[in-house]
Amino acid sequence: MLDGVNVALGVSGSIAAVKVVELAHELRRQGARVRAVMSPAATNIVHPWAVDFATDEPVVTEITGDVEHVELCGRDGWADVLLLAPATANTAGKVAAAVDDTPVTTCATTALGADVPVVMAPAMHEPMYDHPGVLDALDRLESWGVRFADPRIEEGKAKVAAEEDIVVEVARATTPQRLAGTHVVVTAGATKERIDPIRILTNRASGKTGRAVARALYARGARVTLVQDGPEVPYADVVSVETADGMMAACRRSAATADALISAAAISDFTADAVDQKIRSGSPLSVELEPTPKLIDSVREAYPDLPIVGFKAETSGDDAAMVAEAERIRDRVGLSFVVANDASVMGGDETRVLLVGESGTDPEEVAGSKDAVAGRIADRLAATLDAPASV
Repeated sequence: MLDGVNVALGVSGSIAAVKVVELAHELRRQGARVRAVMSPAATNIVHPWAVDFATDEPVVTEITGDVEHVELCGRDGWADVLLLAPATANTAGKVAAAVDDTPVTTCATTALGADVPVVMAPAMHEPMYDHPGVLDALDRLESWGVRFADPRIEEGKAKVAAEEDIVVEVARATTPQRLAGTHVVVTAGATKERIDPIRILTNRASGKTGRAVARALYARGARVTLVQDGPEVPYADVVSVETADGMMAACRRSAATADALISAAAISDFTADAVDQKIRSGSPLSVELEPTPKLIDSVREAYPDLPIVGFKAETSGDDAAMVAEAERIRDRVGLSFVVANDASVMGGDETRVLLVGESGTDPEEVAGSKDAVAGRIADRLAATLDAPASV
């Protein structure tokens, strides 16, 4: 998500600074280059050598005659973004008041004056986070364009956001906003069909690809509605569903205000006539299955002009067969393009897909991490929405 992005990482004196080594590693795993700046209080919590090791760059612990703040965050500086993580109440208040008394706050003032994007991940005790002065400072920073990776409120603390959530906000701050002003509905994961109060029919889909697509859309400026049987996420409005019927109904509702739908979920093809009591084990059993309606057909019926992207998983392992199935669905439903893949990638972190577009065009092969593939899908959708309507 962050290929080629230069991240200046400002570390202040929260106990959450102990997580900065892993955060730096994650930023680098996502393709970023990282240089760290630490306040004196932060160096009392985590040693600069550890951060040096994590970033593979010298750590700035004081501003010298080399004017490190300008070299990093000035108008012609090295950084594409300044990430303040963790950011204490003290640091947030100082940045909002243009107080420069640590290397971190001096870099922040410089970045804001030079129009370098700033992302802040607050971390403090919950009463501090609720202090009117702190809230005013955060509001002021937001009005200046600072982006926030909101903390997790747990155990009386506003704990620093998860690394994945911080990465997503950094990506949004540094990615061209090709989908700004759009609303995209995404489906993810498996659905579940009840047989009895305990047993279900489902499949091996993990939802990783659908959530990666939602992140990629958010990073490009879209407002995302994520329809899934899965966790709440900060980059999308999650609509929780369990069954194929529930997912279809949620998509039809959400699509009323949408500019596009990406149907990445592995929706159950069959449902059962569930019983109210547990089926006793130990005896032969037959379960009668009924086919479920097709989600993309239902949404297309309700919204004839909505751009829809479909996914098609096959088990043949044959590219030609996957493309043929993708083209059949594309033509039947009128899809913008289809993401065809082999079902063997379900649950993995890497994937390979074929993007099957308009008739007469060659499929585009995309392989790599699911985040990288999702980024290409999001860019393809952006190009589709940018294209002039045919007459």
